[in-house]
Amino acid sequence: MKRLDSEPATPAEALATDEALLDWCEAGGGGAGLGFWAPRETFVVVGYANRVATEVNVPACTARGIPIFRRCSGGGTVVQLPGGLNYSLILPITGDGPTRSITTANQFIMERNRAALQQLADQAGLPAVISVRGHTDLCAGDVKFAGNSQRRRRNWLLFHGTLLLDCDLAPISELLRMPSLQPDYRAGRSHQEFVTNLNLPVEAVKAALAAAWEAEPAAADLPAENIARLAREKYATHEWNYKF
Repeated sequence: MKRLDSEPATPAEALATDEALLDWCEAGGGGAGLGFWAPRETFVVVGYANRVATEVNVPACTARGIPIFRRCSGGGTVVQLPGGLNYSLILPITGDGPTRSITTANQFIMERNRAALQQLADQAGLPAVISVRGHTDLCAGDVKFAGNSQRRRRNWLLFHGTLLLDCDLAPISELLRMPSLQPDYRAGRSHQEFVTNLNLPVEAVKAALAAAWEAEPAAADLPAENIARLAREKYATHEWNYKF
């Protein structure tokens, strides 16, 4: 598996990269990979089927000049914050393997990520007990530090997530409404009560996940034209981002 660290110029380009890599693999051009990128600014990303007005405090975003984007995968709305880390896994779908269905892929990927981060936390002397809660949340105890989602094609899947490592979490409560769908373990808690930072160095987290997936550094080999096209024609457009 290849490890691809990128520095997308814009949020639209970051979101486009994930879809372009999935399409590229489905077309037979690429292979399994693990990518990382870190947000350099604050912005909101809604899940594919989310209604912006329901999930996002749009007036607060407008007042602060915070842009709103939509990703190609499902799940809930997140605030991308400096001090966080995003990862993207592109994996083949096999008929009899752990990626054969949405459920088995969730379980397989989340457990491997959980184990890698628990080992890192233990090595760092943190008391955190890391668990998978809901379907695709990673928690320290019962407080969430990572959300994840999946997008599937016929032969390949994209599984990506956002980890809160060393973020100013205050904007989450300001920019997001209470989610319309909540896992039972949230128990109605506010954003402030529900999320936390993992407090591990970003490079250490990247190294731990790369080791868990046996991802080796590789020269940047990306479908640049498709990334630019998707960023320009889809992820930077009002029509896509405010689709619902």
